[in-house]
Amino acid sequence: MFKKPQLFILLIVATCSNYLVQAQQMVTIPIETAKNSLVLQTDKDNRLGIVHFGKKLIKTADNAIIAQEFRYNDSNAGIYNSPYTPSGTWSLVEPAIQITHADGNNSLELKYVSHQTVKIDDNVTQTNILLKDPAYPVEVTLCYKVYAKENVIEQWSLIKHQEKKNILMQKYASANMYFSADNYVLHHYHGGWGEEMKPEETLLTAGIKTLDSKLGTRANLFQPPTFMLSFDRQATEDEGKVMLGTLAWSGNFKIDFEMDSYHNLRVLAGINPHASEYSLAPNQEFKTPSFISTFSENGKGEASRNMHNWARKYRILDGEGSRLTLLNNWEATYFDFDEQKLTGLFKDGKKLGVDLFLLDDGWFANKYPRNGDVAGLGDWQENRKKLPNGIGYLMKEATKAGIKFGIWVEPEMVNPKSELYEQHKDWVIREPERPEHYFRNQLPLDLSNPEVQDFVFGVLDNLFTKNPDLAFIKWDCNAVTYNAHSMYLLKQGLPQTHLYVEYVKGLYKVLERIRAKFPKVPMMLCSGGGGRVDYEALKYFTEFWLSDNTDPLERVFIQWENSYFYPAIAHCNHITDWSKVGLKYRTDVAMMGKMGYDIVVSQLTEKELKFSQKALENYKRINPVIWKGDLYRLQNPWDKPFASLVFSNENQDHAVMFNYLTTNRFDTGYNPTPIKLKGLSPNKKYSVKEINLFPGTTSSLKSDLVYSGDYLMNIGINPELSGRRSSVILELNEVK
Repeated sequence: MFKKPQLFILLIVATCSNYLVQAQQMVTIPIETAKNSLVLQTDKDNRLGIVHFGKKLIKTADNAIIAQEFRYNDSNAGIYNSPYTPSGTWSLVEPAIQITHADGNNSLELKYVSHQTVKIDDNVTQTNILLKDPAYPVEVTLCYKVYAKENVIEQWSLIKHQEKKNILMQKYASANMYFSADNYVLHHYHGGWGEEMKPEETLLTAGIKTLDSKLGTRANLFQPPTFMLSFDRQATEDEGKVMLGTLAWSGNFKIDFEMDSYHNLRVLAGINPHASEYSLAPNQEFKTPSFISTFSENGKGEASRNMHNWARKYRILDGEGSRLTLLNNWEATYFDFDEQKLTGLFKDGKKLGVDLFLLDDGWFANKYPRNGDVAGLGDWQENRKKLPNGIGYLMKEATKAGIKFGIWVEPEMVNPKSELYEQHKDWVIREPERPEHYFRNQLPLDLSNPEVQDFVFGVLDNLFTKNPDLAFIKWDCNAVTYNAHSMYLLKQGLPQTHLYVEYVKGLYKVLERIRAKFPKVPMMLCSGGGGRVDYEALKYFTEFWLSDNTDPLERVFIQWENSYFYPAIAHCNHITDWSKVGLKYRTDVAMMGKMGYDIVVSQLTEKELKFSQKALENYKRINPVIWKGDLYRLQNPWDKPFASLVFSNENQDHAVMFNYLTTNRFDTGYNPTPIKLKGLSPNKKYSVKEINLFPGTTSSLKSDLVYSGDYLMNIGINPELSGRRSSVILELNEVK
C-alpha cells in the first residue's frame, strides 16, 4: 500500500515478548489479524506513530518483523502519523483529543509508556497501549480488540486524569488512523426518510471531508456512521484494497477524512464534539465508542463477508440463531382497530403460515387515546375502548389461533398531548423558555435522568411481567432532538453539553437492564426506518428495520447497500401493499433477510394466498443459507438494470441465487447474458431449480439442470429475466 517517496523500509529487530528495537530502542507494536496488520512504533522522542496498515507483514527467520517508518524532510518529522493526535502542542492537523486542563492550559502531549496484549480466546486478543502527558497527570489508553479469523479490529480509547479539578474535553475521538496510497476513494451515504443509504463516491483531495450527525436521538436519519475507503483506486466487488469502517454509537457522530500535505490520509472517528464538551472529574474514566473496521486486498465483497461473520458471532444479539416470520397489522388497520379486528388477523396469520402476529402503534392511552400520531405517547396503558380485555386477552386469543404475539413500543418519546407530559414536563428534553419544536408531534424523554431510565425500563418490564409469553418487541424511535436541554442536568449542576452523550449512555443502561432480565426475547430496532442502526445498539437487538419505504424496487437498492455492513439475518424485510409490482416480486425481495408481512391477508386472491403459503415453506427451507451463509454480489443494480446475488453455505453444498429486474422499461424482451456465480466448489455438481413460481406459471429453465461448480462460476447461468419474469430465485443443491 505504501509507495510514497517519503517512506523507506526499515528492518526492525524485535522479539515476540517486548518488541524492543535494539539499535534505536524503539518499540514496535503489531496489531495483527489472520491476514492484516496495523503496526505502531515509537520514535526517538517516544511518540507513538502508525507505520503500517494493510496486508500482514512477513516475519524473518528470527521472528523479527518488517515495518515501515515515515520520514519527512522538515522539522516536524513523524507528527502526522500519530494514532491519537493531541491538540495544543506539536500538532498541525485535526486532533483526536482536545482538552483544557484544570488550570486553564489547553495543551496536551501524549507519549508512550507501556503496552500489553491479552489473549481472550483462540481467536480474540486485546492490546492496550498506555500514553501519558509528561507535564500533566492525563493519560489515554488506546485499546485494540482483534478478531483474527474475521479480520476485524475494534478500537476505542480510555481517557483518565488525576488533576485536582475537572478537565474539559472538547474532543475525544475513538479512532485516529493513518494511511498512505496513491489515491483514496470514499464510498459513503446520505438520505432521509424513505431514501436511506443512497451511495456517493468521492475522490478525496486536500482538506477535510466530514461525515456527521447532530440529530441527537435519530442520528442516522440523514447520514449513517458507515463508509468504505478504497486505496490507490476504486475497489470493485472482488478486486482492490478497501477498508469498511463503522462507529458503534447511537448518537451524534463525526468522521473526518483529512489529506495532509504529503498526500497521506488521516481518518478520525468518534462522538461528534458539537455542543458536547465533557467535564471529566479526577479519576473518572471516559470510554469512547468502538470504531469497527475490516480490511481486504480482495475487494468489497470479502470485506463485507468479514464484517458479517464477525457481527453474527460477536455483536448482533443471537446472531447465529433463528428469526421469527411475522404478520404486522399496520397497513391492514393503521390506528383503527379493536379486539375483533385483531383476533381476525391472528387467524389470517396462521392461515398464511407465519410464526408471529405483531401489534403495531395505537394500542395504548386513555385520557388522550392513541388514535393518531398526535397524542398518547408516554401513557403506556391499554386503551380501554379498543382493548377492553387488555393485552393478556389478545395473547390468549393468539395462542388459541396457533400464533405467537408481539407488540410495538416507543418508550423514549412523549407527545405533548399526554398525561406523562402533564405530570413530568421536567422529564422532557425541551428549552423551558423557548417554543417547542416537534418531529412527528413528539419530543424525546431525557434519558440522562435515572428516573426516566427507570420509567422506560418499566414500560418493557410491565409488559413482560404481565404477559410472560410476549414473544417479540418492535422498539421505535421517530423523533430527532430539538432544543437540547435537560432539567435533570441543570438540577445536578452538570453542563448541558453532557446531554447528547448522557442520553445515549442512559439508553444503553436501560437496554442492559432489559437484556439482563429478558435475555432471549427478539427485538426489532426501528427508527422510522434505519435512523439509528449501529453495532452498539445491535448488542441488544436481534434485527433492524431498514426503511419505511417497502417498495421492492427501492428496497433492492436499500438492502444492497446495507448488506455491505450488516448481515441478512439482521435485515427486517416486509411484504406490503406499498407497491404496484406483483406479489411474487415483493416476496422475493423480502426473502433476502428476515421476512415478514404487512398486508391484508383476507384481500389476497386464492392464487396469491397459495403462492404466499408455498413461499413461506420455501423460505423456512432456505433461510439458514440466507441468514448464516456467505453473500456474494454478482451484478450491481447501480451499474445495470438488474441485480443479482447469491448466498452460499459454509460447506458450499447449498446456495440460493436472487435475480431482479430493477426497471419497468422492458415489457418482455430484456435478457441478460449468463451471470457467473461465486461461492461454490468448482469440483462439486449442483442441481439448479427455480423456486417461488406463481401458481399457473412454469419456469423457462429446465427442471433437471445439473452443472459443475466450475461451469457455474466461469460460464454462468442465465436467469432469463424479462418484463414477465422480473424476479427469479434459483436454489442450488449439491448432487452426490
